[in-house]
Amino acid sequence: MSSADPLPALLVAVPVVILACQAGAALFRRFGQPPVVGEIATGILLGPSLLGWIWPEAQHWLFPPAVLPYTSVLGQLGLLAFMFLVGLELDLKSLRGHTRVAVAVSQAGMLLPLVLGSVLAVSLYDRFSPDGVGRLPFTLFIAVAMSITAFPVLARILIDRGLYGTPLGALAMACAAVDDVVAWCLLALVVALASAGSPMEAATTAVLAVVFTLVMLRLVKPLLARWAARAERYQDGVVLVALFSGLCLSALATDRIGVHALFGAFLFGVITPRTGHRIEVSAARLRAFTVPVLLPLFFVHTGLRTDIGGLAATPELWLWAGAILLVAILGKWGGAALAARACRRPWRESLSIGALMNCRGLTELVVLNVGLELGVIGPELFTMLVLMALVTTAVTGPALTWLRAGAAPDPVPRPEEKEVPEKSLS
Repeated sequence: MSSADPLPALLVAVPVVILACQAGAALFRRFGQPPVVGEIATGILLGPSLLGWIWPEAQHWLFPPAVLPYTSVLGQLGLLAFMFLVGLELDLKSLRGHTRVAVAVSQAGMLLPLVLGSVLAVSLYDRFSPDGVGRLPFTLFIAVAMSITAFPVLARILIDRGLYGTPLGALAMACAAVDDVVAWCLLALVVALASAGSPMEAATTAVLAVVFTLVMLRLVKPLLARWAARAERYQDGVVLVALFSGLCLSALATDRIGVHALFGAFLFGVITPRTGHRIEVSAARLRAFTVPVLLPLFFVHTGLRTDIGGLAATPELWLWAGAILLVAILGKWGGAALAARACRRPWRESLSIGALMNCRGLTELVVLNVGLELGVIGPELFTMLVLMALVTTAVTGPALTWLRAGAAPDPVPRPEEKEVPEKSLS
């Protein structure tokens, strides 16, 4: 392959990555895991943790330096589309009938991880913080990383176990919806602090982010609603182009503001109307291409940054990795379960909600890559946190199965509640 032209190498790398991630997803699905667990694991195995360790020449041939910027850009485009779809699926109407419990569980499920994560960050700072990173952004980032719940993966697990639309499933989705909104707001704050060169710049970024959000909610959202009412007149391709262009422009705006492009794509999804056949069809087409084709490139991009072999050389690092995993589980699972129990939910249901809120999945990887790109965390800590995300996601399904064994069957949802979102992202 010519080193001057990266296209031939790209035409090899892209199908290999897509097929490998599909195979990994299918394999892990046979063991009752959501597909994203297999895709994350496949991305790690294609990186220095396995392929680069046992056959470095093959890894270099498959991912030569000239092709990496292109796979990275394609993966980032997939990630932007994914965040738009996450925002589009985030239905805050699910809070109806669960507002008090959902807010209590989601906030406790964030408060305890934030506190425990902050304490952990104090211990990690001297050993793992990159040069020049302030204590405050590092501490806030670790705290937020401990607090994430993967809304799309949670939906997929509920669907696979027939719990979507049941009281437990509805409550879990409501809790995750609140959790997602708060988590992204906190991460925006971390990005603003880490990116700014001074407190005044951080304050300016925060103010601009608030203004942009208000403009999107107060001005753009009504305009989108009026446009959506007429969208049935347009061809599907026109609607798809409009949605994709909108998410790109929104992402560009937040990138220029200084709070990362992902927030713009996510916010555009939140304000996009969910009604209308044309919008549903266009979103489904975007999902059908993004999830199986572009997102695997992001998983491999993450895997190339993850080096488990680097941890194996120092036993101390495995102790730190274990401490991170323990804090993550105690904070998220424990906080959500105790809050649900305080709201007089049965212990079995409380622990089930805690297990679901402990699922981190792809959302955690997005957060971790943002932290690494900003220089808030280094490669060693990034690897430990990726492993934490993989383990906490993998244990969610088995834990839920064990907790629900012997439980009384959930009430059968009414006919209008039986519809499950085949559009689920994972």
